[in-house]
Amino acid sequence: MSQEIKKKSSFLRSIKVVAWSFIGIRSSSGYRDDLAKVNPLHVVLVGIAGALLLIVGLMGLVGWVVGS
Repeated sequence: MSQEIKKKSSFLRSIKVVAWSFIGIRSSSGYRDDLAKVNPLHVVLVGIAGALLLIVGLMGLVGWVVGS
């Protein structure tokens, strides 16, 4: 069970790391701490999903504005 909690927190931490990177603000000490505790595969997957959501959201916003 402890390993399952660790995996969840690692994935949630990966989401947090990617969200901070999209915003563009993060202290260097927090950045180093996060890099030591996340799985690189999770970061890549969350990053790709985040980029796709951003693109789809922007396309939807443009479609809504142009259609109005």
